Amino acid sequence: MKNNYFVDENGFYGHFGGAYIPEILYKCVHDLQEAYLPIIESEDFKQEYRALLRDYVGRPSPLYFAKRMSERYGCQLYLKREDLNHTGAHKINNTIGQILMARKMGKTRIIAETGAGQHGVATATVCALMDMECEIFMGKTDVERQHTNVERMRMLGAKVHPVTTGNMTLSDACSEAIRDWCCHPRETFYIVGSTMGPHPYPDIVARMQSVISEEIKQQLLEKTGRDYPDCLVACIGGGSNAAGTIYHYIDDERVKIVLAEAAGHGIDTDYTAATMHCGTEGILHGARTLVMQTDDGQIKEAFTISAGLDYPGIGPMHANMAEKGRTKVLAITDDEAIMAGYELTRMEGIIPAIESAHAIAALKYLKPAPDDVVVLTVSGRGDKDVETYLNNKEKAGDYGKF
Repeated sequence: MKNNYFVDENGFYGHFGGAYIPEILYKCVHDLQEAYLPIIESEDFKQEYRALLRDYVGRPSPLYFAKRMSERYGCQLYLKREDLNHTGAHKINNTIGQILMARKMGKTRIIAETGAGQHGVATATVCALMDMECEIFMGKTDVERQHTNVERMRMLGAKVHPVTTGNMTLSDACSEAIRDWCCHPRETFYIVGSTMGPHPYPDIVARMQSVISEEIKQQLLEKTGRDYPDCLVACIGGGSNAAGTIYHYIDDERVKIVLAEAAGHGIDTDYTAATMHCGTEGILHGARTLVMQTDDGQIKEAFTISAGLDYPGIGPMHANMAEKGRTKVLAITDDEAIMAGYELTRMEGIIPAIESAHAIAALKYLKPAPDDVVVLTVSGRGDKDVETYLNNKEKAGDYGKF
């Protein structure tokens, strides 16, 4: 029997997913569940969304043949350049779609969570475009280590709330955004940044990001004569970039899917964000999924050098696929990611976000054949991470000597 990796009519991926929400949010979430498919399947939405992706975001993003990296890793390596989108990451694909939904639903105020700041910047960007009020919740730790993105959000007119609870990172920002939504349910639309949260958010975000794999199919056909790769590689935190990369290949068993999550100091330590290696089934931010938690259900603090992968859970779609063996998940340490980021920078002249560097680091574990086509998504550019790279350059070996 063929596995179904997509969401069912009740909002579940296998036994993961659902909508475990406080009563005060029931109407908001139920209204969104009822509205989202009719909106995004309507012709006027499709036309406006596609036009903005083309003329505002700058899509399609290039599929670049990385010649030197191909020679190093013994394959035909293509990089899907989401770092070249407006705002510098894949996040804008989703925020464009969700703000159009918010406007059609009559909402006047937008809130969002952010870790590395790319989703915050993308949300603030579309709010400026659509002249809508915008408030962003960001952990104080991330505010400090991603201060350039914080100032970009403020330039765009967003109010940034530093969150001081818990570990003061992405998970805490999510919790604070949900609290705000509970207080302002009528006028507020919560633009969730990843394939997490209560149904229908995981499905909405995956659909918005699926433009990535849609373009990969078209671009590969043009470049190689076939529309599928042998292997797809992406980094994964909550899972939006990964979902977009694999969406149109999920049921194609010819395609191997490799996802790189953040191991931090290692999965055998207390300093890790490798949820699919270290997590157990639980409920986090409105969905049943894999969660890093204590024996009594308290959420553990995730740890990684990458602010965008610093989440103690995983989207329910990815939890289901990992459990069923559809994806191979690698745990990449901080040191491996730093080395890989410098490697791509020196070999191809592309400075990746540290999130994306985790995917680059996965290449050494693939062992492909020389004619294998590997597509790796560079989810974001590394401008925001230059200080982190410089502060850790001794971990990059000869690449760090300059």
